[in-house]
Amino acid sequence: MALFQKKEPAPQRQIPTHIAIIMDGNGRWAKKRGLPRTAGHKVGAEAFRTIANYAKSIGLRYLTVYAFSTENWKRSEEEVDAIMELLERYLREAIRDMDKNRVRFCFFGDLSRLSPQLQQEAREAVERSKGYEGVQVNFCLNYGARDEILRAARTFAQACAEGRAKPEDLTEAGFSNLLYSAGVPDPDLIIRPSGEIRTSNFLLWQSAYSEYYFTDTLWPDFSPADLDRAIDAYQHRSRRYGGVKP
Repeated sequence: MALFQKKEPAPQRQIPTHIAIIMDGNGRWAKKRGLPRTAGHKVGAEAFRTIANYAKSIGLRYLTVYAFSTENWKRSEEEVDAIMELLERYLREAIRDMDKNRVRFCFFGDLSRLSPQLQQEAREAVERSKGYEGVQVNFCLNYGARDEILRAARTFAQACAEGRAKPEDLTEAGFSNLLYSAGVPDPDLIIRPSGEIRTSNFLLWQSAYSEYYFTDTLWPDFSPADLDRAIDAYQHRSRRYGGVKP
């Protein structure tokens, strides 16, 4: 018997199908450096661009990012305007480079409160990217999970009131199809940078069995290496969905 046996290579682990990220910590990143909060959002936007490109390169199918919540309107007018300006700039550049990057765009949230220009750019990004294969980036803009669930419930209630449905007809799958995320698989992994440990009204229905990964890294400092660490942690977890692993 040989003293040392050849070690078989470990099987290649599969990355999640869908990763969602709460892009948090821009303001604290700026404050630590004596900069205005708007500077943190600018660097955070570049971090998103880097992560989106990396997600595409590793074969991720869906990336959902929390860009602006229904509660973020409570922030100062200066900060909200700066965030919206960054979003418009990103979408203009994305549309310009769309045929090169070939990333599909989708938006979750009530876009009606956004500027007409931003709404138009969002619609154009979705329409022009429909035929692309590869990663789909879902931007949560003016999004809140409770608002999303209420809207879906009202839609079904209206169908019942009009005689187009009955209460007993409602199923989990049917309710999912009334959400902004209809047709998108639930996230396998949700990442929360910045040291906060809460869900912040993000994908409450869809995250019922998602794995969470929390890190102290502030979003502007979040790198592909941080994403790799989150994926590695996910790959070492056992997902049983309430059952028992065979």
